[in-house]
Amino acid sequence: MIRRLSPAKINLHLKVLRKRADGYHDIASLMQLISLYDELTFERKGDNIVISCPDSGLPVNEENIVFRAARAIFALREYRGGVQIEIRKKIPLAAGLGGGSSNAATTLLAINDLCRFQLTQPELMSLAKGLGADVPFFIFGKTAWATGIGEMLTAVVGAPSSWLVLVNPGFEVSTAAIYGSLNLRLTSEPANYSIPPVYSQGDLVSCLVNDLEPVATRLHPEIEQIKKLLMSAGALGSLMTGSGPTVFGLFSAEDDAREAATSIARIAPAAWSVSVACSL
Repeated sequence: MIRRLSPAKINLHLKVLRKRADGYHDIASLMQLISLYDELTFERKGDNIVISCPDSGLPVNEENIVFRAARAIFALREYRGGVQIEIRKKIPLAAGLGGGSSNAATTLLAINDLCRFQLTQPELMSLAKGLGADVPFFIFGKTAWATGIGEMLTAVVGAPSSWLVLVNPGFEVSTAAIYGSLNLRLTSEPANYSIPPVYSQGDLVSCLVNDLEPVATRLHPEIEQIKKLLMSAGALGSLMTGSGPTVFGLFSAEDDAREAATSIARIAPAAWSVSVACSL
């Protein structure tokens, strides 16, 4: 039996460059792992894939991306055994934090170790690509610029670390619905974009852009309310991550982040969750 922590991510920058003929979108996104984790337990047992998710409404069949990840790596290695996987969720669902993608990547990495398949990182990333656009990033495991549909990753060397206050308003957002509301013109033109530098805290604040945020804010005005609260609590900058609805504020010091989180939690509606994390 092995236990693995499955980290969340934030998008510090997210530009949607074009809509593709295959229905996906080309993006340029700066992605960073953060210290908010789900915990997954894996045990070789029986000859089936058995998923449990205590205190969560997640499905436990092939609708669960963890099930599909286990099935994919077993199929690749023609493995006939089984595994029991328990998922204990702390990352909010459908929140722009990549919890499902992270769980899938963690499953590939853990089963690769548990069953001694000895797949390389490029092999695991190729397998991950078939599960979802963000899954390869969690195999990659470093702050990175993600381009293409998110599967082309370039490590960022020297990116500054940050403390974060994360505020989730307690409702789920459909990624497909947010992207669908962009109404981008279908084009076959190549997506060219100049990646901004991120060598200092100032650079990081300057690059906080998310093309999905205006769309999500029109549907859910609470997102703008949260951004204003974070800025008034001393955040250096604030942004919605992914397709939302989670919003984060950047802080340079842990004490400042914890003080801001405490002040926001005092006035936040009961449905909101407020947490502190740091970049990894």
